[in-house]
Amino acid sequence: MQNSSHQQFITSNGNGPIASRSASPLVEEIEADQIVVPEEKSWKNLFAFMGPGFLVSIAYIDPGNFETDLQSGAQYKYELLWIILVASIAALNIQSLAAKLGVVTGKHLAEHCRAEYSKAPNFVLWLLAELAVVACDIPEVIGTAFALNMLFSIPVWCGVLITGLSTLILLYLQQYGVRKLEFFIAFLVFTMAVCFFIELGYAKPRFSEVMKGLFIPKLNGNGSTGLAISLLGAMVMPHNLFLHSALVLSRRVSRSVHGIKEACRYYTLESAIALAFAFLINVSIISLSGAVCSSPHLNPEDKENCEDLDLNKASFLLKNVLGKWSSKLFAIALLASGQSSTITGTYAGQYVMQGFLDLRITPWKRNLLTRSLAIVPSLIVCDRWRFFRSRKAYNHRIDDLVI
Repeated sequence: MQNSSHQQFITSNGNGPIASRSASPLVEEIEADQIVVPEEKSWKNLFAFMGPGFLVSIAYIDPGNFETDLQSGAQYKYELLWIILVASIAALNIQSLAAKLGVVTGKHLAEHCRAEYSKAPNFVLWLLAELAVVACDIPEVIGTAFALNMLFSIPVWCGVLITGLSTLILLYLQQYGVRKLEFFIAFLVFTMAVCFFIELGYAKPRFSEVMKGLFIPKLNGNGSTGLAISLLGAMVMPHNLFLHSALVLSRRVSRSVHGIKEACRYYTLESAIALAFAFLINVSIISLSGAVCSSPHLNPEDKENCEDLDLNKASFLLKNVLGKWSSKLFAIALLASGQSSTITGTYAGQYVMQGFLDLRITPWKRNLLTRSLAIVPSLIVCDRWRFFRSRKAYNHRIDDLVI
């Protein structure tokens, strides 16, 4: 194998003889800003590989995960924690495979799909991938809007529009290289972790019950199966496979067999560290919700909120039970989650569009297009949520008048 940054790999196009294709990525930004990993063998090399895993881990602690975690803890306390453990182990396995694909071949998943399939299947795959990005992005955008509403009393629909600024943040950070973006996302992950660990200090869940929920599988109650499926569904992130296989190309590693094996090993370890943070955050949210909603000191209104807990109600519940600062910490963590998720979602959308369609347009146009695809349906969902909320409030007023 040659020691060149443009290796030739043998691939099949699915329609004819095997052909030799260049392994150079389609994304020029990565080519121009690759981080060179030292060839000498040292544990310090791990720090050179740190970054992609944290960008990927964000998808597992987005606002959609927050909401299912809150509902799980509120309804079944710690009984469904084992779902998070199983899903996290599966996520590590899948993400490590995606990373290895990029390291070994020098191409990310979307590029491989374009090389392997003919135009029609490739277009369908691109469409499905874009829909997956948008579907995952909607709860992230709305979660950010909820966080802004909790912190600054901004209307939710305005918050949805403000999330478009994440595109500007992404563009700004991209000017300084992928390393700055990785540090920014890692900072947001640590912010979430700190917020929820402080929350746990207030809630004080029983350690023995948490451990029991983690390692003893159990499905009790009529709705436990459905909620378990929701927890698993919230951990399914198809766009992460495209993103992870592309992000690993930001490191220039030795193309020797030893260099590639070492890169795969370090990326697996780095992914394990990042996903461990995501796992602990999810466990913290479920434990927090379970401890709060099982408290014997809840008033009737808070008990009603626990029966139908969502992101918006969680802040008021925490404020009533744990105090004002607990509510603010939750909002800060939710804002960090939503903002980082929208950034990485946009980033994944870039690679999907570029890899499948080989579109070579300026970064700001790609970012704006990807963000617009998520903001429009988010505004529709936001409008429906506002309608049902006002209708529910109206029904409550009617009930009060009848009583």
